[in-house]
Amino acid sequence: MPVDIGNPAPDFTLSDHEKKTRNLSEFRGKKLILAFFPGAFTGVCTREACTLRDELSNLNVLNAQVVGISVDSPFAQKAFATANNITFPFLSDYNREIVTRYGVALNDFAGLQGYVSAKRSIFILDSQGIVRYRWITDDPGVEPNYVEVKEELAKIG
Repeated sequence: MPVDIGNPAPDFTLSDHEKKTRNLSEFRGKKLILAFFPGAFTGVCTREACTLRDELSNLNVLNAQVVGISVDSPFAQKAFATANNITFPFLSDYNREIVTRYGVALNDFAGLQGYVSAKRSIFILDSQGIVRYRWITDDPGVEPNYVEVKEELAKIG
């Protein structure tokens, strides 16, 4: 079951694409966009990551930080970030603990029996870590509405 709007986002500790340990709590004080991706180097994930990269200056004006999360290894995420000049952190949920905790586990991804990935999803947290917006799709080919994401960020004081 997905994390509910109005509730604190579950804390986590994951490795980023530099193999540095990162905690959700270290991002407090800013609005946070948690962008869950099904897989590095897939077409739609690349478009989404690059769109978020290109929007960073607009998101920074809204006092927002982007963090990408996928089940890919930190090594694959590093290659993905480097290939696409991504400057926001990617966090590796290779144990699938966080996609399960957030209710966004995508079972049998791409028809691969037993392979669990992340549903493409966006959670926006306020500066105190409370979920203020949630968007989840069961269709990995669908991208979020980026205008809506910015509008939701602007609503958060």
